[in-house]
Amino acid sequence: MNDETIRLVTIGRIIRRRARLLLFLAVLGALVGLGTSLLFPPRYTTSASVLLPGAWEERELLTQAQIASSSVVVDRAAATLGWDGVDGAELRDRVSAEAADGNIIEISGTADTPQRAQRLSDQVAQQFVAFAARIAGEDTDSEAAARPEALRQLVVQTSRRITELADAADPGRTVESVQTRTELAKLRTTLQEAMKKLDEADPAAGKANMVVMGPAARPDGEAPPTRTQLVVGGALLFFLLAVIGHLTAARMSSRLRGEPEIAAALGSAPLGTVDVPAEPPAHRPEDDGPRARIRRLLGVDVRWDLPSPQTSGDEAGMRLRYRRVCARLRERVPSPRELLVVVPDGDEIAHRAAGQLVTEAEGDPRLRVVRVSVSQPVVPDRGHESGALVVLSAGSRTAGELSGIAEACADARHEVVGIVLVGTVRARPARSAGRPRDTAAPALAVGDGTAGGSV
Repeated sequence: MNDETIRLVTIGRIIRRRARLLLFLAVLGALVGLGTSLLFPPRYTTSASVLLPGAWEERELLTQAQIASSSVVVDRAAATLGWDGVDGAELRDRVSAEAADGNIIEISGTADTPQRAQRLSDQVAQQFVAFAARIAGEDTDSEAAARPEALRQLVVQTSRRITELADAADPGRTVESVQTRTELAKLRTTLQEAMKKLDEADPAAGKANMVVMGPAARPDGEAPPTRTQLVVGGALLFFLLAVIGHLTAARMSSRLRGEPEIAAALGSAPLGTVDVPAEPPAHRPEDDGPRARIRRLLGVDVRWDLPSPQTSGDEAGMRLRYRRVCARLRERVPSPRELLVVVPDGDEIAHRAAGQLVTEAEGDPRLRVVRVSVSQPVVPDRGHESGALVVLSAGSRTAGELSGIAEACADARHEVVGIVLVGTVRARPARSAGRPRDTAAPALAVGDGTAGGSV
């Protein structure tokens, strides 16, 4: 199985085992998105198009787009609109312009109502056209505007006079007349080329006036992000953050899962792995508090980062693994065989397995089960015991906690003779009718179970 498959399986396990928590966080995120939408009023956006006839380069179009959204144009639009409490500085954040295909400048305006958005876009477009015309010199005084036209008229009159002089000259009878006609023709050509260059240099000659292509359309919907988008976005954001938080917590977890790491922390060797049937957690007095009720309601009282229990084999195979552990204990412990079975407090799976181990040992060796707190581990002093056997579920304790239990055993003069790891399995629906009742009862009576690890 590759890493991608492992991640998908892990995410699926999070969704299955934390469904109530994820649903709660998604609803909370939706409420946060709803509250955010109430803080910000709805916005409406529409656009007005301005056509720039003639040949325009791309950089010239970008310059015109910047002019359309400049403070000069927006301030004039704000003064014309005359909205109460709205000045040019505020409108500059609501107006944008961009160059589109076909020499078109798209001017977008955003307001709190569709009518205002439409008026804002139209007014900015009109002010942009007027300001661009003034920059191009189309709004200059009559005297300045008449000078290029007067120059054109003078060129036309001069060209006519040259033609008259050429016609009046001797039509090619002498060398001087031919030279005169040639010089006049060159002079007329030079004047025509100068007039052409003058027309090309005049911005109003090569490019017609800018045109507003109709009024802006009235928007029929809110501009994003809408209230629905904020609600859905908040729910998805909280959901994803919860999943990422679970994955981060699992990656940063220091709980030991493998036999070598657990054996190194306790300073002993593993004697085997046993299984107990997975059962729902039993009710305990400490589960009556408000915090415990909330954890139970949200489904966070059951660990999610452990694989799903596999279906168990027959009961004979399960009991056989307990007996093999007992046989290894007999080989390691001299007579009289008396051992202290140390179970971390809160590890109900290990406590149930310890009870079953006592039953299968049948007094050889004699096992006494004690629970030890992991925060402040204290082990009873050594009496007639020949050592301590640690029973725990994989992935339930950190290296520091296990080292604390090992130190507590050493302080009480108990040598850790072995480690037994416990996993959970799903019991088969049908049970053998010939199974003895007294052999299975201790495994179910020793304690209540929670979801544990499999090794």
